[in-house]
Amino acid sequence: MSDTIHLLIERYGLIAVFAGCLTEGETAAILGGFFAHQAVFVPWHAYAAAFLGAFGGDTFFFLMGRRFAGHAIVRRLIAKPGFSHAHDFLHNHPNLFIFANRYIYGMRLFGGVAAGLSDIPFRRFVVINMLSSLLWAAIFCGLGYFFGLGAETLLGETIRKHHRLLIALGIGIAVLVFGHFAARWVRTRQARRIA
Repeated sequence: MSDTIHLLIERYGLIAVFAGCLTEGETAAILGGFFAHQAVFVPWHAYAAAFLGAFGGDTFFFLMGRRFAGHAIVRRLIAKPGFSHAHDFLHNHPNLFIFANRYIYGMRLFGGVAAGLSDIPFRRFVVINMLSSLLWAAIFCGLGYFFGLGAETLLGETIRKHHRLLIALGIGIAVLVFGHFAARWVRTRQARRIA
């Protein structure tokens, strides 16, 4: 069973890292770095998949806001409470907003659409987004890579076998739990500001 899972990860894992990084993709980038450390992926392939996914996702959301402002999906996003915060931050600090948007949990989708609805030139968005995506992919793939190094030190050679799949699953679960509590904390904080 674990050989089949290992083969699937080798064959389709980079596609999963790319797809996961199209939206809120921290978990996918961390797992990409972890599997790069385990020699399942070539490290720069994992980094490239994370970068292209992050850059492509933000660019897609920007174009969605720019080209489809009247579409029902965009109108629903605009109506959400987080959108007003994104819009205010973008209005006051446009370059910083574009660069930092991906690092603020839960704001990435709103941020891309808000930037697309603004008067920021597409070329400027692409350059700042590219720089931000390069740094983001390095940070989160690096975290996964160094977590793999620490896990290997703690567990010795057993991680070189099928146990690494369980450890990767553990990393994914830990990041998802952290993301859940971080999003809950942000929602609570926003509710207090509104009240």
